[in-house]
Amino acid sequence: MSDRAPQPVARQLPTDEARELISLVREIAQREIAPSAAEEEDVGRFPREVFTLLSGSGLLGLPYDDEYGGGEQPYEVYLQVLEELAAVRLTVGLGVSVHTLAAYALAAYGTKEQCAEHLPAMLGGGLLGAYCLSEPASGSDAASLRTRAVRDGGDWVLDGTKAWITHGGIADFYTVMARTGQEGPRGVTAFLVPGDAEGLSAAAPERKMGLKGSPTAQIHLDGVRVSDARRLGEEGQGFTIALSALDSGRLGIAACAIGVAQAALDTALSYAGERRQFGRPIADFQGLRFMLADMATRIEAGRALYLSAARLRDAGLPFSKQAAMAKLHCTDTVMRVTTDAVQVLGGYGYTADFPAERYLREAKVLQIVEGTNQIQRMVIGRHLLGPEER
Repeated sequence: MSDRAPQPVARQLPTDEARELISLVREIAQREIAPSAAEEEDVGRFPREVFTLLSGSGLLGLPYDDEYGGGEQPYEVYLQVLEELAAVRLTVGLGVSVHTLAAYALAAYGTKEQCAEHLPAMLGGGLLGAYCLSEPASGSDAASLRTRAVRDGGDWVLDGTKAWITHGGIADFYTVMARTGQEGPRGVTAFLVPGDAEGLSAAAPERKMGLKGSPTAQIHLDGVRVSDARRLGEEGQGFTIALSALDSGRLGIAACAIGVAQAALDTALSYAGERRQFGRPIADFQGLRFMLADMATRIEAGRALYLSAARLRDAGLPFSKQAAMAKLHCTDTVMRVTTDAVQVLGGYGYTADFPAERYLREAKVLQIVEGTNQIQRMVIGRHLLGPEER
């Protein structure tokens, strides 16, 4: 059995344009991504040509203003595009989400001059971005970051190390959070750093259990000089920018998680209909049917949750709590669903001849990136009960 094309999901889309967009994404995914997904993940190859194609098709700037080359699509639509891509190959779906996250600081906090100069190339000019917040000693405690930016005339000089950077070493631009002032969140500022800046280098990519086609690496900043024109927002506003970006980014991770879960369910359904034991398809056994029913229900609940949060965002309403809930539920769901998919396939599910084991390996990282699920529970708890006493 080879990778099976995901069954088309019946989607509620707000416009004819959105329906045409989803059809385009499905066509690109099946023609350009699906045929080589398993092989390229196995050898750890990043499909840069796919991202060039997506950029040229307008799919790297969907939620941003058309004034700068974006698609001006609501998040409700953009997230469903991510789900479609992730269902075929998580490296691509997650890559689009990270790129969108990297462009957020400029799009939301940049001046008109900054946006006019940089956004068109990011959104439709073939550039690929990375988002640099975490460090070797500050992951969940991101406000304790040590990378420093010191003003030197009209420039800033950046020194430090960023860790767990998706697209590290291959990105064309990095949105970097660096300390420019006091300790804690109020001393952090955001910068737009070119990928070819002198003094910027990448360590060897991390050796990961899954998502091998997506490079994750430390980024070293050794006297990297950027002009003040590349500072995004006000001095000391960087942590606010970072958290705002993560609220939206968590919805992207939630959508990707549901995409992988849907692909795992499709694989399990296909196998259950083909595999025969005791003289009949295993899909006839009630115990297996109950397992598949639970998988499908969790997926539908997760999809409804991330779309509900997206609609709040689109309406300009607070959505931070709902984003954390969506990220938590959807990534826990993909872990459960992919585990159950392997179980449905039995011994075959544990082999690389079937895609279920790859989905399981990929699922785990989604519970960790852009705030672990323990952090999501803390965020939700603060919204419900207020800050913890110290």
